[in-house]
Amino acid sequence: MHKTITIQTHQREVLIDITSQVKAVIHESGVRHGLVNVYAQGATAAIMIQENWDDSVQTDVVSLLHKMIPKGVWLHDKQDGNGDAHLKSGLVGPSETIPLIDGELGLSTWQNIFFCEFDGPRKDRKVVCSILSDDYYR
Repeated sequence: MHKTITIQTHQREVLIDITSQVKAVIHESGVRHGLVNVYAQGATAAIMIQENWDDSVQTDVVSLLHKMIPKGVWLHDKQDGNGDAHLKSGLVGPSETIPLIDGELGLSTWQNIFFCEFDGPRKDRKVVCSILSDDYYR
């Protein structure tokens, strides 16, 4: 099963918690055991599993990447000014795969799924959730 989540971003660089949307897709699917792959469509976005309790962690991620990969110094900036966003999304990666256990995400207490925006704001960001069931083995 595949389902696309659409989100809107309001900042150039931000991590947005999408865990509840992914959980809704899983519950809709009815799959109890298997895997869910969460994939950000777009060359300037990514998916990350990160701390869910303290918002400063998400801010720190954005700050670290900003320091590591500054804006305005890359060859691609001559095209459309977002060379840093491409590098950040490539470094973080476009997807994460999470186990499904008894119909729930196999995340720890302190983990959530975050959409990483590196070239916002954007009105129409797409995240594809692909669910693979292993229920037929049970």
